[in-house]
Amino acid sequence: MGIEKFEDIIAWQKAKELSLFVYRTFGKSKDFGFKDQICRASVSIMNNIAEGFERRGDKELAHFLSISKGSCGEVRSMLYLAFELKYISETELAYMNNLSLEISKMLSSFIKKLNT
Repeated sequence: MGIEKFEDIIAWQKAKELSLFVYRTFGKSKDFGFKDQICRASVSIMNNIAEGFERRGDKELAHFLSISKGSCGEVRSMLYLAFELKYISETELAYMNNLSLEISKMLSSFIKKLNT
C-alpha cells in the first residue's frame, strides 16, 4: 500500500517541524527581511512536498521534491548567517541544520526512487 496523503510523508512531517521551529526562533526578530526569507524558505520545503504529491504524477512530484531540496539548502545557508549575526545559538544552529540535512537526504532518496 502506497502513501495516500502528503501528511503521511515523513519528510513533510519533518519539514513541518522545521518550519515551526524556524517561526518560533525568528518570530520576534526585528530583522524583518531576514525573518521573512528564512520563514518563507522553511515553509517552501513542506509546501512543495504537498503540492508535488497532490499533482499525482511521479515526474511532477520529483520536480517539486527537487524544489523542496533547494529550499533546504537555502534554509541551511541562512542558518549559518543567523549564527554569525548572533541571531541564534550554536545549539539552535545544530538542531535546525541537522533537521534540514535529514530532510534533504530523505528528499534525495525519494527523488531517486521516483526516477527508477
